Amino acid sequence: MTSPFFIDNKSYTANNPLIIAELGTSHNGDLIKAKEMVRAAGEAGADCVKLQMVFADEILHENTGEVLLPGGKVRLYDRFKKLERPGEFYLELKEYIESLGLLFLCTPFGLKSAKILNEMKPKAVKIASPELNYTALLQEIAKWELPIILSTGVSTLGDIEEALAIIGGRGCLFHCVTSYPAPETDYNLKLLPNLSAIFGIPIGVSDHSLDPVLVPVLAVSQGAVAIEKHFCLSSKDPGLDDPIALEPHDFSRMAKAVRAAASMPPNETISGLCKEYSEDLIDAILGDSIKKLSPSESENYSRTKRSIHALHDINPGETIKPEDFAVLRTEKLLRPGLAPSWADSLCGRTARNFIPAGEGIRFEDV
Repeated sequence: MTSPFFIDNKSYTANNPLIIAELGTSHNGDLIKAKEMVRAAGEAGADCVKLQMVFADEILHENTGEVLLPGGKVRLYDRFKKLERPGEFYLELKEYIESLGLLFLCTPFGLKSAKILNEMKPKAVKIASPELNYTALLQEIAKWELPIILSTGVSTLGDIEEALAIIGGRGCLFHCVTSYPAPETDYNLKLLPNLSAIFGIPIGVSDHSLDPVLVPVLAVSQGAVAIEKHFCLSSKDPGLDDPIALEPHDFSRMAKAVRAAASMPPNETISGLCKEYSEDLIDAILGDSIKKLSPSESENYSRTKRSIHALHDINPGETIKPEDFAVLRTEKLLRPGLAPSWADSLCGRTARNFIPAGEGIRFEDV
């Protein structure tokens, strides 16, 4: 089994896993709805409620492109802009979450949101998979000396090693498949004890698959000390993640199944699932224990992670200044740029090529 994960002197293990309801931005910036979701998540069995602190300019360029939602296509940048809320919004939610005896968790996406979150004095912090290579953000959060949950979707062993070299070993890795929805058979859950042993750190799972039970329960059988699932009031709501989130009834079903699995030997958990699902499916979800990009992630490896992008048109011969670029997600339309670790070295270089606004800045461009 993997080592225990500690937050605020509380220990979480595969026999007592932390269950996280990921609200993300499904509240759509509505404080009343957010509180209703928090209350429903607690009643459904969550120990922790997680939010995402969104400021569009920290995440992507306005030329990133569109996303298909139930109401039609919208520009992803515009959607994130509408989700922006001041720090007071998150502080009030933090106080409400804690008043219900739940753990507050939040994901910052850049240095601005990180500063706001740090001032709220959280007990732990979560770094999302696309930010695993965001050097400056990792360096900032490492200073807080808090338990850090590092999500490892769309990553290699080398990527994880580089991130942990910055943040240290105070937290927990979250095995994740960054696909929405993620096929259950992409999860390769036998990898969990291997990852924990390689890096000497507890392991959990952030599950984006649709089945409420399969991945969470099998993850516990492989030593997961925490399970995170997206939560919504209705999968028909207009939130970005609502189509893959669990409604209260299914989240409650998941939480009960996880608690039951936590009290059973792993072989009994697996044999019990084999009575409800096919053995071939269970074997496929457990996988081969080798760390690799899943089929649903591999084509998006360079686009999901952070890279250096031009904030505006840069002409040949111009000296590149800090205000000319940002570390952003590439997403679908734009080309990836240099890794975030090159940001300091880029300043003062001369542009060799014309670099259109939003596009990644590559080696051959400077």
